[in-house]
Amino acid sequence: MKLWGGRFTEELNQLALEYTASIGFDYRLFPFDVEGSMAHARMLEQAGIVTSTEAEQLLSGLSGLRADYEAGNLSFSIDDEDVHMNVERLLSNRIGAVAGKLHTARSRNDQVALDMHLFVKYAIDEVSAAVRGLQSALVETAEKNMDVIVPGYTHLQRAQPILFSHHLLAYFWMLERDWGRLADAKKRTDWMPLGAGALAGTTFPIQREFVQEQLGFAALYENSLDAVSDRDYLIEFMSAVGTLMMHLSRFSEEMILWSSEEFGWIELADAYCTGSSMMPQKKNPDVAEVVRGKTGRVYGHLLGLLTVLKGLPLAYNKDLQEDKEGVFDAFDTVLPALKLFTGMIRTLSIREEKLAQAFHHDFSNATDLADYLAAKGMPFREAHAVVGRLVLEATERRTNLAGLPLDVYQSESLLFDEDIYAKLAPQSVVAARAARGGTAPSAVSAQLRMAKQILTEVSSTGTD
Repeated sequence: MKLWGGRFTEELNQLALEYTASIGFDYRLFPFDVEGSMAHARMLEQAGIVTSTEAEQLLSGLSGLRADYEAGNLSFSIDDEDVHMNVERLLSNRIGAVAGKLHTARSRNDQVALDMHLFVKYAIDEVSAAVRGLQSALVETAEKNMDVIVPGYTHLQRAQPILFSHHLLAYFWMLERDWGRLADAKKRTDWMPLGAGALAGTTFPIQREFVQEQLGFAALYENSLDAVSDRDYLIEFMSAVGTLMMHLSRFSEEMILWSSEEFGWIELADAYCTGSSMMPQKKNPDVAEVVRGKTGRVYGHLLGLLTVLKGLPLAYNKDLQEDKEGVFDAFDTVLPALKLFTGMIRTLSIREEKLAQAFHHDFSNATDLADYLAAKGMPFREAHAVVGRLVLEATERRTNLAGLPLDVYQSESLLFDEDIYAKLAPQSVVAARAARGGTAPSAVSAQLRMAKQILTEVSSTGTD
């Protein structure tokens, strides 16, 4: 008989049971359900709702179930529909009828809300730690390659030379914002809904603050309707994770391009690549490609949850069962992606011989020519036009700007002098951009110091 079946005279249709049951995916809430149930049992004793003997039986039984779960010795039944009913049935089998007292003063509505809050708090901590791990890898790799210059791009066209370290650190700061979004989402996740009952609270003299303290929540929901129907925190988590995956996807695209023969800047370690079943020479950046591909599924989960919620009346509706699989999958997608990226960054090799040739035939130093003239008093727009004509001349001569003789420069402007050639070298172009946030070694070193300070503060406190 169903634990809720007192008013029913007919069994649930088998297909309806299979279609509506959630134990196939919410079983992973088991440790959080037990944690919340143990705190609830202590509160029931504290409030005089159950005796000390009954509380001891409940806590002992739940502790035993947790140990069996961790040992892989529990099996769940679809007949009990969800993780909550499975826990209650298993507990009843272990300690008898007193197990039925555990559900006093609570509903599955506030129970599942509690479980999801606990899960997402855990998930945010795990993802945040993995973000810090990738940031550390970026800092280490940037610091080791401070002398490597690469072309910078806009519109995927050569723009200006930059330090490879500068490019890597751009992702450090993206990830820092991602970490901040996760930390901010945790503030709304850190609210405790238990005690709201099905929707209106409970007639029992419960002590919600006691459970809040037991479970380490920062705040309580002050409205029972809101407590059981709120999924805003899941949307925030999914949005933060979606943005994080977007950043990893952009980084994946660049790793894929950089490791191609056309670019040839880097080589990824074999541990993060696969081969071809037909072409023996292939080394494919499959990990980066799969991260790029999986980004779409995380976006889909966010949109799916928003769609589930958009027309729901208060308070609880069975539609809310659809909040879990997307959240679980998003977590299961982003966490390994971060860990794999950390390994890829730490083990990649720079193909310095290929990068040494990168600037032989490009015009990424053209802006510096215009700046040279502007610094000598020529209006920048006029300088821009002068340099444009010089680029055209160099293109027709099949050379670059450094390959034009001085008389060609001076035919465009007598402001040009011999010192122009030193300023055209990629090292000079990079070093000239020393303003805060620029690509000069001095500016990038300042970035590195700030990045390392952020990571040091995390390490010294042991928390984020």
